[in-house]
Amino acid sequence: MLKEFSRGFVRHKAKIESEEFGFAYLEQLLSDGSTLEYGHLADTRVLHKYKIVNITDCRMDELLQMHVMKECNVCRYFGADKNDVLCFNMDNNHRTNNTAITPEMSLALDALRECLLGLGCEPLIVTSGRGYHVWLRLDEPVENKVLFNFMVQAAARALLPLVIGGNDHRTIRFRFYPNIEVSALSLRLFGSEHANNKVFSRVLTPNVLLDEADSWKYFEHFVRNKITPTATFRSALDELEAGLSAVSRGSKT
Repeated sequence: MLKEFSRGFVRHKAKIESEEFGFAYLEQLLSDGSTLEYGHLADTRVLHKYKIVNITDCRMDELLQMHVMKECNVCRYFGADKNDVLCFNMDNNHRTNNTAITPEMSLALDALRECLLGLGCEPLIVTSGRGYHVWLRLDEPVENKVLFNFMVQAAARALLPLVIGGNDHRTIRFRFYPNIEVSALSLRLFGSEHANNKVFSRVLTPNVLLDEADSWKYFEHFVRNKITPTATFRSALDELEAGLSAVSRGSKT
């Protein structure tokens, strides 16, 4: 399922997060003839990071299997021009106790889910450290500037209940993947453990936070059945833009 989910990412390139380091580990990591573009050795408890290029298809399959077995985390790179996946990365922006899911985060996440479902775009929502990754899959690649515009406007819809309720929307930080302002972005695939808290990225449904086994089952169902048609996605963007125009006109009257 991870291989199918990864079909639209840049081929032959990945970032590996691992507790392992040293020349022997690098030799093993590059045993298929791939190349280390850069490595970042952390001086804290977080994972070391290695950007690998020229990875063979067979070796990529092995890396995905290692990801599933929790031997490392595999992060895949979004295409520079078009992609068939997008992700809202929502983080709690508090400086203290930042691993707790705040009421503001829950409110914004519920609003984002309702917005996407109302537009005919069913998301996959998984926990990630102090927030969530909210994924959408499309049936064909779409220009990054279109994906980015969609995410910005959907995120604004998600923050609206906080503003109306008098809450500080700045407690939520959105990052968008792909991002037209930052090139060569990668993101951890589903099925990993967060580098800091070592918690599995469990799936959050509208009703319950699933355990690890049921999260994998839900992920399989999502990959097989929940691809958003591109026509639906573009109609959803039109609806978001129409709503923004209406709000803009209302604010001027």
